[in-house]
Amino acid sequence: MTTRRQMMTTSAHVAGLLAAAGLLPATAHAAWPKAAFDAKNMADAAKAFGGGAPVESKDVTVSGPDIAENGAVVPVGCSTTLPGVRRMMILVEKNPSVLAAAFDVTDAVDASFNTRVKMGQSSNVYAVAMMGDGRALFAVKEIKVTLGGCGG
Repeated sequence: MTTRRQMMTTSAHVAGLLAAAGLLPATAHAAWPKAAFDAKNMADAAKAFGGGAPVESKDVTVSGPDIAENGAVVPVGCSTTLPGVRRMMILVEKNPSVLAAAFDVTDAVDASFNTRVKMGQSSNVYAVAMMGDGRALFAVKEIKVTLGGCGG
């Protein structure tokens, strides 16, 4: 019978061999531009992913609580039923890095995502739909935080 320790050791050896042979997938930074993580506002984040100036749209929705008791785990969601969506993003305006989450979308996937984000303070939260034609459509919701999650 194989022990957990033996399995972990074997897995580490196999991963090392695959890495040495160049058979592991490329790292994520190749697909995600550094400018997106450095963005300080919605327009810069959209531009980093090749989008135009963001335009508010009733076809994009953002969900989350009106008041978050704990900023370390704020449940938020983004969705749209528009065809041609290539990426959905969740942005938190007053966080040090405005980009909180991004999801690649194909026509075979419903553009509806839920996650939890950290919020250091009360802020506007944006759901941004990046369209195949370069448009950036968004919705906004203000979420008040009673206990900060980013070291506050």
